[in-house]
Amino acid sequence: MPASEQCIRLRLTVVGTGAMACLFGARLASVAGITLTGSWSDGIEAVRTRGIVVGDPPDCISVPVSASLWGSTIPRADLALVLVKSWRTPEIARRLDDLLKPDGIALTLQNGLGNREILGARACLGVTYQGATLLGPGHVRPGGSGPTWIAGPEWVADLFRRAGIEAGLRATAELDALAWGKLAVNCGINAVTALLRVPNGELLHRPDATELIERAATECAQVARAKGIELPFADPAAKTREVAKMTAVNYSSMLQDVLRGAPTEVEAINGSVVRWGESLGVPTPVNATLLRLVRSIREG
Repeated sequence: MPASEQCIRLRLTVVGTGAMACLFGARLASVAGITLTGSWSDGIEAVRTRGIVVGDPPDCISVPVSASLWGSTIPRADLALVLVKSWRTPEIARRLDDLLKPDGIALTLQNGLGNREILGARACLGVTYQGATLLGPGHVRPGGSGPTWIAGPEWVADLFRRAGIEAGLRATAELDALAWGKLAVNCGINAVTALLRVPNGELLHRPDATELIERAATECAQVARAKGIELPFADPAAKTREVAKMTAVNYSSMLQDVLRGAPTEVEAINGSVVRWGESLGVPTPVNATLLRLVRSIREG
């Protein structure tokens, strides 16, 4: 791939209009030509009008990028960064060849499991520990900061580093373990915050909520172990509490979905734990209950 002085000419399509799509779109705009694409018309129009707005008033900055509604003709990209909700992944997979140059690749940094497999052979897996809250259409507040790990070519990690994002390469097997580790944390925090409608840190001030997130994370670790995967931390309950504390003011992505009446990723998060548990003979009663409760929000 091009040397560093050529990287500015890379074309990057960010697929999504949510918090993480806006965060990465804004950060990567300094090193690549960015097009944001998604189906949320208010989000696309806001980005077209004033760019991606980052931060809280009065200290916001605006980062100009191109934006097009999903389905529009846009320039083919060297890299498609897939950051839609997991329930939309099959739709993206069907159009991936239209988004990419002949030698282009896709990188999924989505929540949950199975997105890379759905996207197909042109996709590689990534796991990110960046966090963000969407404050409005095209307006994002950065949250917890952490590394982004990629099972792909070096030029992709280099692109992220040039944008000031901590990034590195890992083998796919290592990333699978990291993905399960992130899943263990998410399956507790995301579902319980969505049900209680509170920011992450509030869970640590409610003993019953704390116990729920710990049990959900522990179940996920037990399923991963039965699958032959060791998580990248020894104590999933302690790790989940740590992340909730580090991201105390964040609204989880699942809570953000619930608040705006959108479908959630509960099937790809808690649902993945439950389905793998069933196939491996590992009980997952807490995740199964959280799955049904979050599902029921949209049934009302």
